[in-house]
Amino acid sequence: MNELSKRTLFGGIYVACVVGSILWHPVAFGVLFGIFVVLAVNEYLLLVKAPSMLRLAGIVASIALWMATLFGTLPFSDFPEGYKVIRPIGMMVSGSIYLVLIFATLIGELWSKAENPIANWGNMLISQLMVALPFCSMACLYSFESKLLLALFVLIWINDTGAYCVGSLTAKQKGGNHKMFPRVSPKKSWEGLFGGFAFAIGAAFIMQRFGWFDALATGSVASDKGLACLFALLTCIFGTLGDLMESLMKRTIGVKDSGRFLPGHGGVLDRFDSVLLAAPVLTLFTGLCYMVLLNC
Repeated sequence: MNELSKRTLFGGIYVACVVGSILWHPVAFGVLFGIFVVLAVNEYLLLVKAPSMLRLAGIVASIALWMATLFGTLPFSDFPEGYKVIRPIGMMVSGSIYLVLIFATLIGELWSKAENPIANWGNMLISQLMVALPFCSMACLYSFESKLLLALFVLIWINDTGAYCVGSLTAKQKGGNHKMFPRVSPKKSWEGLFGGFAFAIGAAFIMQRFGWFDALATGSVASDKGLACLFALLTCIFGTLGDLMESLMKRTIGVKDSGRFLPGHGGVLDRFDSVLLAAPVLTLFTGLCYMVLLNC
């Protein structure tokens, strides 16, 4: 199988799994994205060469944080009656395990005889704040409305495709195109950036007509289209920054891919890099929209 066929096949499987889990059931979403959380945190800690015990603590902490988030966000209606009792207990137990692991890791590093214990502690915090927490924000966005999380992924994919097409076309022109940050990501151009933005915003207008952003509906056609446009714009801006953030990390470490999770596509972080900054921002944006709508 050649490289293009491999990328197409496994890329299709990845998209089908992500879309299917979001649309099917909260349990499917919780299980699949929980696996992604564990793999992404482990991948990051492997990249920074964290000790095995620290890596284990980071993985268990991310599982606890993910479980606490699921107990706090998944809806009652899709679960048996007994879930209402289990929910607060699950939140407290998972949250307690998370805090114990975080502070135990700090205490362990205080006693550590490693050459640079603060680096270990810093990597532990980064694995939680920049990897596990953004995944948890996806669960929060999912709890508002599953279509909003799906819209986030679709808009990122459209933005990437549009940026690639426009960037490739302008690169063939006389003089080429204007590179954004060639030291970090040599192929990214300003023409591709704005081309991706145009594709994504156009797609958002179409998606809004089909009800993808009904959770943000205000009753005004102009406002609803404006919110859809703003949702797409925030996705593109922070999705691009997330991509550049991971590229900067990989350049600093000296690796091409974050891992080998998906043949032809690299690791989990390579697949979710654009979401890591976009998801928290869009969760905050959606929460603010809900607050404004409730007060209207």
